[in-house]
Amino acid sequence: MTTPIPIQLNGVTKTFGSVHAVENVTATINPGQVTGFLGPNGAGKTTTLRILLGLVAATSGSATFGGTAYRDLASPLTTVGAALEAGSFHPGRSGRNHLAVYATAARIPKARISVVLDMVGLTSAADRRVGGYSLGMRQRLGLAYALLGDPQVIVLDEPINGLDPEGIKWIRGFLKQLAAEGRTVLISSHMLSEVQQTVDEVLVIRNGKLVYTGSLAQLESRHATAVLVASPTPDALQSALVTAGFAPQQTPTGFLVPNANAAAIGHLAFTERVELHELQQQNTGLEDTFLELMSEGETR
Repeated sequence: MTTPIPIQLNGVTKTFGSVHAVENVTATINPGQVTGFLGPNGAGKTTTLRILLGLVAATSGSATFGGTAYRDLASPLTTVGAALEAGSFHPGRSGRNHLAVYATAARIPKARISVVLDMVGLTSAADRRVGGYSLGMRQRLGLAYALLGDPQVIVLDEPINGLDPEGIKWIRGFLKQLAAEGRTVLISSHMLSEVQQTVDEVLVIRNGKLVYTGSLAQLESRHATAVLVASPTPDALQSALVTAGFAPQQTPTGFLVPNANAAAIGHLAFTERVELHELQQQNTGLEDTFLELMSEGETR
């Protein structure tokens, strides 16, 4: 393996007329981990990736691989492996033939074709026409193409889309293995739940702007916690909660107390001699936290 190569986005901006498709995106995607590039459809993920891969010119800013733009790489396929569209294959060619065209153009030994087909589990279907492939099989072929040059950087757009449960489990392990080898792995998705068992770091984009960058663990730690509590003496309970510094929100049956845990609320009720009929911890899921980022749109 050669020297690890980070992806560097520095103030990447792309406008189409008056529309800001991407605005001042700055981030570093480091080797040795899987980074998820997340956001709803139309958020700017694919535009950013196309800029990174030299398919679209940025209005301003730069996107590089270890400081080198894609167009300036001496050997692009052996440095960066990318798959942006699972359907961008000639339907009349076989999977093997499709890879052979690119291997020949990049002067990659033909023996590598069988290696990558085996790596992605397509050996038995290698000589079938791509037009008969399922979406999941085309995803695997796209990954085989990305791996053709044994690159240090892997960039995949929605790689889990179309895979069955077995395929999802397989690709999660496969991407983690690539990262463990010291490669830089960047995958995009519009659903956090789809990749949360795969990624280590996340970039969240909304309306062309990054609204969160950091580890998945940090995002998980932001889970909001609340307590659902009820009492036959609601006025006494509310007074005790407010005096203790909580901000209870009234519900049809009692109160929802944000940023609290059941043990603390139970202890407070005990010391204040307030009888409780209900005490239940409520935890916001990671996906809900992600959706909150989508609605807030504030840089984190």
